[in-house]
Amino acid sequence: MSVKYTKHFLGKLEDIFAESDYVLRYEKGNFKSGYCILKDTKIAIVNKYYTTEGKVNCLIDILKSVEIDQKRLSDKNAKLLMELSQTSLEL
Repeated sequence: MSVKYTKHFLGKLEDIFAESDYVLRYEKGNFKSGYCILKDTKIAIVNKYYTTEGKVNCLIDILKSVEIDQKRLSDKNAKLLMELSQTSLEL
């Protein structure tokens, strides 16, 4: 799957978080990786000053590193999550 760096694709990634246990927040901060995951409270925080490309890359990294219950996702989002898990980002 090719990753698109558009606001529409970013919205699709945000939809996955909306249907999962994780809360996605955009905050200011100087995270070394651009994001921070609080696994105990299931909160993912992304640097709000990042470009759309940076936000998309961060959300994909987060989705690959956390356990998302696919039973809670719609068919469309579950399929997208499965495709993303098999995708490697080219930097």
